[in-house]
Amino acid sequence: ITPWNFPLAMLAKKVAPALAVGCTQIVKPAEQTPLSAIAFAEIAVEAGVPAGVLNLLTGAPAPIAETLLEDPRVRKLSFTGSTEVGRLLMRGGATNLLRLSLELGGHAPMLVFEDADIESAVRIAMAAKYRNGGQTCICPNRFLVHASIHDAFVAALAEASAALVSGIGTRPGVALGPMIDDAAIEKVEAHVTDALRRGATVVTGGGRRKVEGAADRFHEPTVLTGCTVEMKCWREETFGPVCPVRAFRDDDEAIALANDSEYGLAAYAITSNPRRIERLGLELRTGVVGINDPGPAVAAVPFGGVRHSGFGREGGRWGLEEYLEIVTVSQADG
Repeated sequence: ITPWNFPLAMLAKKVAPALAVGCTQIVKPAEQTPLSAIAFAEIAVEAGVPAGVLNLLTGAPAPIAETLLEDPRVRKLSFTGSTEVGRLLMRGGATNLLRLSLELGGHAPMLVFEDADIESAVRIAMAAKYRNGGQTCICPNRFLVHASIHDAFVAALAEASAALVSGIGTRPGVALGPMIDDAAIEKVEAHVTDALRRGATVVTGGGRRKVEGAADRFHEPTVLTGCTVEMKCWREETFGPVCPVRAFRDDDEAIALANDSEYGLAAYAITSNPRRIERLGLELRTGVVGINDPGPAVAAVPFGGVRHSGFGREGGRWGLEEYLEIVTVSQADG
């Protein structure tokens, strides 16, 4: 079961390892992006995948999921989507003790330490945050910046964010697309409104952006300062182009704030201190940690979360093993 935000990549990450180890599959794409999955299935047939090996189901997710969860022939379910739906799938699969891989919501922190180069840090932040308009499960949603460079980083991030061009993706120079639907942009607006009501300050952005010839679903790249843990943008996954920022004093505070979330999918840090990097890898409670790297999720390495961000891994041999049963065969002499 795949989400809408990367409709081809998510299919490939799940279908390829399952095919490689000999599994037949049923693919259920998101309702918002069925055409990508249909094209994917057509290409698979043209490539010689035998009939019945890769099967596609489109339609309302609830009845399809219910039917699959109750069928004892289904041996494994791999899902990428919200934590709420992940919980429902766990409950539904409990009767058959169904094996699950769940890649669920994320609320990634980005830690910018005092030894960071501001220009480089902003470049990394922009690449990580605004990919797909901020509609990715691993994009940074909480920016923790050392107090000594907080103001300089915020100013540079706001300047770079304000310069992004919104629009239809086929137009030259466009860097930021729309939210997927009305509910998505309304959630972004609600998070910004809540932050302002609780004392945050808008440095740039803050509202919708009109794009000629397009639906009213574009939100300005937004940088907020003075953010606190009570704000929705700090506690919940916004899934949009909003950068909530707050300062920290030392490494202990930074790690504590980063881990103060029910989610544990990804985290980012910008620093060149080797001992600090080692500590971050040990103490950040996430499945993926990117050090000076805006794109730590690549096909050759394991990808997945901990805590309410799910369990199971995709990528490399770890992704293959998710579709295998390990069996011990012992033969005695005589």
